[in-house]
Amino acid sequence: MRLLHFDALGRLALADFRGKTIPPYAILSHRWSDSEILIEDISNGTYNEKEEGYRKLQFCAERAAQDELQYFWIDTCCIDKWNLSELSKAINSMFQWYKNAARCYVFLSDVLVSTATEPVQRSDWETSFRASAWFTRGWTLQELIAPESVEFFSREGHPIGDKESLDQLIHDITGIPLAALRNCPLNEFTRLERRRWAENRRTTEEEDIVYCLLGILGVSMPTAYGEGQESAGSRLQAELEAASNAPSIIPFSRNPRFVGRESQLAELEAKLFSNKQTTTMLAIVGPGGTGKSQLALEIAHRTRQNIKGCSVFWIDASDKDSLYQSYASVAQKLGVLGWDSDQADMKQLVKRCVVEISAWQCLLIFDNTEHTTLRSGGWSTTEVADLADCLPQSKLCSVIFTTTYSDTAQALASQNVIALRELTPDAALRMLQVRLTRPLANTEQQEAERLLRELSCLPLAVMQAAACMEASGMTVQEYRSRLDDYKELAIEHSGGSSEDRLQDSGVKYPVAAALFLSINQISRDNALATDYLFLAACLDRKDISLGLLEVASTQVREDAIRILDKYALVTRRPAESALDVHRLVHQALRKRLQVQGQLQEWTQRTITQLLQVFPDSDHSNRSKWRRLLPHAQYALSQSPADDYDEERTCLASKCATALFSEGQYEEAEDLFVEVMQTSKRVLTDEHPSTLGSMANLASTYMHEGRWKEAEELQVQV
Repeated sequence: MRLLHFDALGRLALADFRGKTIPPYAILSHRWSDSEILIEDISNGTYNEKEEGYRKLQFCAERAAQDELQYFWIDTCCIDKWNLSELSKAINSMFQWYKNAARCYVFLSDVLVSTATEPVQRSDWETSFRASAWFTRGWTLQELIAPESVEFFSREGHPIGDKESLDQLIHDITGIPLAALRNCPLNEFTRLERRRWAENRRTTEEEDIVYCLLGILGVSMPTAYGEGQESAGSRLQAELEAASNAPSIIPFSRNPRFVGRESQLAELEAKLFSNKQTTTMLAIVGPGGTGKSQLALEIAHRTRQNIKGCSVFWIDASDKDSLYQSYASVAQKLGVLGWDSDQADMKQLVKRCVVEISAWQCLLIFDNTEHTTLRSGGWSTTEVADLADCLPQSKLCSVIFTTTYSDTAQALASQNVIALRELTPDAALRMLQVRLTRPLANTEQQEAERLLRELSCLPLAVMQAAACMEASGMTVQEYRSRLDDYKELAIEHSGGSSEDRLQDSGVKYPVAAALFLSINQISRDNALATDYLFLAACLDRKDISLGLLEVASTQVREDAIRILDKYALVTRRPAESALDVHRLVHQALRKRLQVQGQLQEWTQRTITQLLQVFPDSDHSNRSKWRRLLPHAQYALSQSPADDYDEERTCLASKCATALFSEGQYEEAEDLFVEVMQTSKRVLTDEHPSTLGSMANLASTYMHEGRWKEAEELQVQV
């Protein structure tokens, strides 16, 4: 936990108490604005440039000082939101942080008091207090309930009263029992009662009306934005019912519209826990877009439902960083030694998790396993994680891998490999029907069957077609007619003819055709949303930070992202302020830009945008550059280094420095060499920038043990 305070010189600073005894502190409760102070603003000393955020920070600091509290906490600037591990822990710790605060100050920005004298009279504020939006928001519920001391203040900073003196008024406004407002233990209220406290509250994300109850209900559950309130509520109910059973983490809700893989599902269920000697290894293999993850998700939920004593853990195995993050969540769930330490050795933490889960019946799902060794996120080539070290060796355990590569499936699961291809026509029709909110009329059945044949019965293409029809209001006939306009273009983008479009080389024709139709439809409604897609095509497809998306206002950006989500083109991750793009969609977007001759233009725009947000080498920016590095490396790898481009060279230099700081010397060396050669060619050998790049390269050589090469460069410098 980080806390704000003023140092000996009177400068605002952050103190890190992770792993230490936390001193008494005050905590702020407020509603977010578009001008909030972030953790990097504190590090950079620019926090006073954001007027609304600075007003609240000054208020909290002054109140804490009056209450003789040296430290205070504000959610906007005490959490490093670039650090996904820290962010995940913070979400699950928030209730306890408010509960442990010595004072909680509620800053009511919509309650104004005209008088300048104190104490203010009740008549000066009661009407606006009753109408304050603070009492209608989901996340402020735990901020009212958890702390022992809650004090309310007007926008001007006038004290209005506290939770104790205003308990009857707050009860009248919220309906929360007086006993709860008087800090009665929450376990004296039924869970149904506690859930009702949020009934008339609202949240920006519909799922948050469920997630904001986790602390109040004493439940730990991963967030899965995009699942909807109903699904989030179902997962919460499952967590409550399973509280006394084996712990599990399935970060995605069950798909109530799962169809088309019944035979493979039965085969998987029959093979689970079938090895009587050691861990049962199974693999689901198939081209992108065939529904591997959806099948794995269904078996995960069925196993949890049908085998009460069995734990189920979902592991993102797309790269080393994602795998370690998944195991960090497992460690937190199981209370494994070191889960709450930011200095924990991740390899050792994984080993402790493996030992722990090997002791009882457990199913592990390793999703997106493309290789038996996992490299660091993005384009790193030095650090790898051997998958074998992450697997339990126990006859009580089963592991299911999903992968697009047959050789990986064979290496991991030998004979227990289940291959997926396109759906049968009947299964594809059922998938289309369940994804459309209206039933297909008898006259539409034939048209739908023709459409599905044109989409090759590929699950991803069917899902995108259904999403487009739902979002635009098109009928099946209208959609099929419009799709004809994009067939040849899609085949051209796929790099093949319609006869070989089912081959798994390059972008699948059905996905490309459906994508191009959706893009055309989206561009009519929201041009910014289309721009976001093209920018995403020039970045790594996972964990695209919203900070990379140019925006006039946060609401304009949110509207554009919601449209992309509605058309099923992105996966939203509001908790991380990020989004993902499916691999085939990403490929198709790049192909479209390439054929239209716009790929380099958009790559350059992306590099410009990356340069604006990529931080300097100060260690306080480490979390930020770690998340941006995969995107910067991807954009640089797609941009020719032959011609001099100042922005590209500057970004390459920043990336090289960040990689050097991370100890990834091989990747740093490649970029430092590129920067040095470019500087020599354009700026001459004696230019300060050239000499600086040579010094950086020499330092890299030294860390790699290449002393002779380092010495030769140092002599030149």
